[in-house]
Amino acid sequence: MKAEKEHIDELIVSYLSNELDGNAVHELKEWIAASVENEKYFMQRQEIWFSAISDMKNSIYNKDEAFQLFRKRVDTYQKNKMMRKRLRWKIVYKYVAFISIIGFISYFSYWRGKSNLKNVLTETGIEVETPIGSQTRLRLPDGTIVILNAGSRIIYPQNFGVYNRDVELQGEGYFEVARNIEMPFYVKTKELQVRVLGTKFNFRDYPEDKEVVVSLLEGRIVLNNQLQREEELLLLPNEQVILDKRVKTMKKEWKRDGINIEWITGRLFFDEIPLPEVAQILERNYGVRIKFANDALKKIRFYGNFNKNGQSVRDILEALSATEKVHYTLNDKEIILY
Repeated sequence: MKAEKEHIDELIVSYLSNELDGNAVHELKEWIAASVENEKYFMQRQEIWFSAISDMKNSIYNKDEAFQLFRKRVDTYQKNKMMRKRLRWKIVYKYVAFISIIGFISYFSYWRGKSNLKNVLTETGIEVETPIGSQTRLRLPDGTIVILNAGSRIIYPQNFGVYNRDVELQGEGYFEVARNIEMPFYVKTKELQVRVLGTKFNFRDYPEDKEVVVSLLEGRIVLNNQLQREEELLLLPNEQVILDKRVKTMKKEWKRDGINIEWITGRLFFDEIPLPEVAQILERNYGVRIKFANDALKKIRFYGNFNKNGQSVRDILEALSATEKVHYTLNDKEIILY
C-alpha cells in the first residue's frame, strides 16, 4: 500500500512538472477516475505541491528541490492529520449516535448522487492572487506558464488538466499555453472568454477599467463576448481585441509595431495614454493613491517608458512634471495631481 502511494505521488509530481509521458498520464487519469477518494487524494497532493514550490528559495524552478519540499510537506500533513485524529477520538464517544445517523445518510446520499458529489469537488478552485506592487509567475499542471500583473488573480479547479483547462481571471495575465488539441484552454472574465489550443497572449480586464484588451503574440485564439450576443472573433498574431464595457461591443485591430508586453519584465510603457490610465497603472504597481485636483488634467495624454525595478514613483512623477502640463504633491502614499 505504501509503495503504491509512493508510486502515485511520483506520478503526480511528474504530471505537475509536465514531465509525464502519454502512458503514465493515462495511468494517472485512470487511477483518479477510479474513486472519489483517489480524486480527493490527487487534489490534496496538488495543493501540497503548489504550496511547496511557492516556498522554494531559488527563483529558478528545480524539480528535485521541489520534490523534497513536497515530501516534507506530505510528512507534516500526515503528522498533523494523526494528531487531529487522536484529538477527535477523545471526544467522539459523545457523538457516536449523531455520527452514525449522519454516516447512514451520507452513504445513501453518495450512492444516489455520486455525480453531484463529483461536481462539488470539481468546482472547488485554487486561487492565486498577486498583491499590489508585485507580479506572480506560476506554472499550471498542464505546463502552461502564467504571469499575473499587480492586483490580479486567477482561479482554476483543483483537478485542472484532468477534465478541463478552465481559468477565471481578474486583472491582467500573460499566458503561454501548453498545446493540447483534445482539451482547449479557456480564460474567462465577466466580460470576455478566450478559447485557445496552445499559444501566447495577454489578457487585461481589471474591474475598474473601461475596456477589456486581449493581445495575441503567437498562434490563434477565439474570443466570445459575455456581455451580449455577438459573433465570435478569431485573433491572429499582432492583433488585439478591445471590448468597450459601456457599449458592450468588440473591436479588432492590427498592431503595426507588434504587441507590447514589457510589463512582464518590470517595464511601464505609456504610449500616449490618458492620464487617468497612467494613474491606475501607477497605483497598481507602486501601491499609491492618486487624486486629480481638476478634471481638465484627465484629458492629458502621456508617453514614457520606465523600469519599475529601478525607478520610483517619484521618478515617473518628475517626468510628468517635466512636461509642464502636470504638477504633483507626494505625501507618503497619497499623490495629488494639479
